[in-house]
Amino acid sequence: MTTKKSGQINPHTNTGIVGVTDSAKHNANVSVRVNLNETLKKLTSIVSWFESQSELDVEKGLEYVKEGAKLIKASRERLSEIENEFKEIKKEL
Repeated sequence: MTTKKSGQINPHTNTGIVGVTDSAKHNANVSVRVNLNETLKKLTSIVSWFESQSELDVEKGLEYVKEGAKLIKASRERLSEIENEFKEIKKEL
């Protein structure tokens, strides 16, 4: 599986938003594992940035909101996968 960084750069962390390439998006068997700890750190960083601003840069704020929304969506999907794994383990007991 190939991943690439989109053109969006998080100015607070100087990192790009990692996504799946277009060809991988069409492959139904592709699964991207989200590291929940890393995602939580990134979300915390975004929140800290908002809290530290005395005057909000609306454009940067919008980018952070978009990034945060993507991180939250990916985290919810991963949590659902984990919950299903626990249910499967429970069935086997």
